[in-house]
Amino acid sequence: MEYKGLFGFAVNNIIQSSAEHVNCTGKYIYVLDLPSKFNTDLLENCSSINPWKDICALLGNSGLGEKIRVTSKDDIKVFSGSNWYDTDQFSSEVIFHSRMKQYKCLTNDYSEASAVFVPFYSGLDVGRYLWTTNATLRDGTAKELVEFLTQRPEWKRFGGRDHFLIAGRITWDFSRTSENLSTPDGWGNHLLDLPEMKNVTSLLLEASPTSKSEIGIPYPTYFHPETLTEVDSWQNQIRRKNRPYLFSFAGAPRPNIKESIRNLLIDQCLAAAKHGVCNFLHMNPDVKPVTIMSVFQQSDFCLQPPGDSYTRKSTFDSILAGCIPVFFHPGSAYVHYIWHLPKNYSSYSVFIPMNDLMSGNVSIEKTLSRIPKYRVKAMREEVIKLIPRIVYANPNSNVVDDSFEDAFEVAVQGVLNRVERLKSEINGSNYESVIPNELAWKYKFFGDLDNHDWDKYFGY
Repeated sequence: MEYKGLFGFAVNNIIQSSAEHVNCTGKYIYVLDLPSKFNTDLLENCSSINPWKDICALLGNSGLGEKIRVTSKDDIKVFSGSNWYDTDQFSSEVIFHSRMKQYKCLTNDYSEASAVFVPFYSGLDVGRYLWTTNATLRDGTAKELVEFLTQRPEWKRFGGRDHFLIAGRITWDFSRTSENLSTPDGWGNHLLDLPEMKNVTSLLLEASPTSKSEIGIPYPTYFHPETLTEVDSWQNQIRRKNRPYLFSFAGAPRPNIKESIRNLLIDQCLAAAKHGVCNFLHMNPDVKPVTIMSVFQQSDFCLQPPGDSYTRKSTFDSILAGCIPVFFHPGSAYVHYIWHLPKNYSSYSVFIPMNDLMSGNVSIEKTLSRIPKYRVKAMREEVIKLIPRIVYANPNSNVVDDSFEDAFEVAVQGVLNRVERLKSEINGSNYESVIPNELAWKYKFFGDLDNHDWDKYFGY
């Protein structure tokens, strides 16, 4: 049987050409053939996804968006190579599906697959209706997907435990609870609150701290290299960067969010800017990628507070620029990106408790300036080492670089490992099944349920 996927490529041809030279034991993935309404139709009707602007150009080119033209001297100073794109933060579903066609161990036989990929563009789907009051409309496609999945023979093997999908937005866009199903006030759809979806591994830009089945994956950055050599070249370039600013903040106030610390950060940054220590970039939709990356490349540290939610695309842009992230809440990175970022968070980042900042007891400038230069250098090197793991390789490339484990490869291996553990649940040997949902974040990060300093951040 020949499977025709999103781009009309023949999966069995890929298997024959790649699996001949690769050990695929325990790595085979079966790509579920979904009706087009779950993916390609959404792309064809891309102008209806965002009510305020046409995002078709941002979703084109296999999800990478339009290529950034590196023409001026300033652009050349910021970027190197040619694989820079104006990539939208919500395009990971398309990018991931596009990368899947390059995966070395695809199979047409689901019985030999270790995992089943569900190429549903859930974020693009719900994005059409997020601001409507019609809850039935918001839930429609998600409900249809689950009905489709549960009737399939692939599902019935393990009850969906070997299935995974990409939900290219934050968890709150898919987690309207059963209590709010019939009310127009609840935000998002109920895809991830459906009982059947609890067995499916869902990869999101921001996972729920109280879900065992959700895992965070990096926001797409502007850089989509083809080879590890290209990554090495970029890493060497940012190692040599002159960084005149101690820290920077690229963001905007959140006056409507009571708990937001952004105004405090802006005030401290502007005060430090008077003597050349901080660089503040007021973000708005017109700010270009070259401006953002330039600010980060000139700074030792980049402030990464929560925004509308815990996480920010800016975190991964700053890592790409070799700028050490400064977090104020453990939910901004540590408990979400457990496959892509080191558990030893102090090796690559600084953590300043947001409560200390809000109490007025912390000066960001003083805190960061006390870190010895040798320590800053070591932390920056750890940040730079992370770059291959947090960028998505160019899915349009014909180059095969088996040494390049990008964010996609890391996520796939994480899924395979998790599915193997989930299958053991059938035999009653999976400890994860008895972990309370409200403690999921703790178990995933610490591996235990002991009391921790971070309990207060998650309401315990």
